[in-house]
Formats: sequence, structure tokens, C-alpha cells
Amino acid sequence: MNKNAEQMRENFLHHLEAEKRFSANTVSSYRQDLESLEKYCLDQKITAWRKLKTHHLRTYAAKIFSRGLGPRSIQRRLSGIRSFMNYLLREGLIKSNPASGIKTPKAPKRLPNVLDVDQINQLLNIQETNPISIRDKAILELLYSSGLRLTELVNLNPIDLNLKDKSLMVMGKGGKTRMVPIGQKAIEAVNQWLDVRSQLAKTDEEALFVGSKGVRLGQRAIQARIRHWGKKNGIQQSVYPHLLRHSFATHLLEASGDLRAVQELLGHKDISTTQIYTHLDFQHLAETYNKAHPRSGKK
Repeated sequence: MNKNAEQMRENFLHHLEAEKRFSANTVSSYRQDLESLEKYCLDQKITAWRKLKTHHLRTYAAKIFSRGLGPRSIQRRLSGIRSFMNYLLREGLIKSNPASGIKTPKAPKRLPNVLDVDQINQLLNIQETNPISIRDKAILELLYSSGLRLTELVNLNPIDLNLKDKSLMVMGKGGKTRMVPIGQKAIEAVNQWLDVRSQLAKTDEEALFVGSKGVRLGQRAIQARIRHWGKKNGIQQSVYPHLLRHSFATHLLEASGDLRAVQELLGHKDISTTQIYTHLDFQHLAETYNKAHPRSGKK
């Protein structure tokens, strides 16, 4: 690239640092990405940014992919290049953004972490009888029993419970309500909490779960309490609300094999979202096979 092109790159990096207030590490990553692209342009005899075309960038993406760069890294690199080209476009230095139409390789979906049944029992083994501990046990039991999202749990009111019918009405994504079952252990824990809730809750507070100030317990407070019990009860991995939802779905699918039912219980609009748990189920089966089968070759 010519000196003018290099100056454009430096102006962009200064813009990120001085105006966008990006960290030094982030700016350094942008620099490395653009220098990689410049090396490619040099190999292709491309001397100015205005001469860089979409097909050049497609070839560049394919080249770095063939060298072993993962899909997520390529996505990040092309995102940086796209930002740089948008900057040049705003400055009137190029007429169009050659990176705007580039489709990046799809990154593989990360399988969610789950707790096994023994770990769940270990986590839920809360013996303390003070109101906060009783509340926390009810929260944990309900998250695992019904596969609730954190926001769904936060928004619960006692009126949403029908403990006689062992059911619960929750408001899901997009304002859609769904009925979910509650297990016996969760019912017992919630009933114990309802017996002492008035010791914490303000008289006019509608929330099912409240904090020490008597008002609805927020998301961060619940996350902190779940982390607390994970550490206290000896769970080695980090414990968070969605981990209990993942565990609920995985254990239910392992036992029933009914993907549609799990989809409905989780409130997924599209079954493709639920299908990730079939991969988890197979992963578990594969691990069991490798450990137990005499001909697995994994001994």
C-alpha cells in the first residue's frame, strides 16, 4: 500500500482512540487486522484502498480461513475491516464499502454448560433456615423445576402461582404467557418461602421474591445469590441462572426424548433453538459409550 493508504489507516486508529475512546488493546487489535489486510493487498498489487473490491475481500477471508483462523476470528477481523471502510466512506475517500456484502463462515454453536443430577442435588442442599436462605432455596428449586429464564423469575408475583394444580403462569419473550409445571420439591420450597415472605416484603409489594429492603429482587441480586450457593455448596464451575435452565432442559430431554414438549416448556418460538439440547444429549450418550463400551477404543 502507498504512504497515503497507510496514513488513512493511522487516521482511523487515532479516531478510534481519541474520539471513540477505545482501549489501547482494542486499537492494537484493529491495527493488526488492518496490517494483515495490507500485506494481502501488497501481494495482490493493490496499492490504494479505493482499489480494494468485494471479491478481493472474499478471497482474503478464504485465505485466512484455509490457514486455520476460526470463524469467530474471521468474523471479528471482517467487522474491523468493515468499520475502517465505513470510516473511509464517511471521509469521502472511497465511494462504497467493499466489506458490506461479505458473508463470513458460520461459527459453530457453543453447547451450553449443564450440571449433572448429582451436582444439582449438591447445589440445592441448603440447610439454613433464615428467611434469605429459604428464599434462595425457593429460587433455585423453581429455576431448575420449571426451566425459567431469569427475567421470568424476577417478574413473578404470588398470583402467578397455582400450587394446588402444580402449575405456574410466566410471561416470556415478546409478552407471551405460558403455563409450566412445578415439581413437588419446588412447591415445598416455595411454600416455605411464602410462610416467611412477610418478614422481608413491604406490605404493598406484589413481587414473589423480595430482597432485604422489602422490594422486588433484581436480576443482579439473584445472580449473586446463585453464585454464592454454588461456591458455598462446593460446585466447581461457575453457577448462574441460565445454567439451571440448561440443566432442566437437558435432563428432561434425556429422560423423555420429547423435543416438542421441551420446546413448549422452555417457551422457544422455533424448535431449532431447542435442538441444541439434542446435541448435548448425544454428547452425554457418546461420553457414556466411550467410557463403558468394551469396543469403544477409549479404554
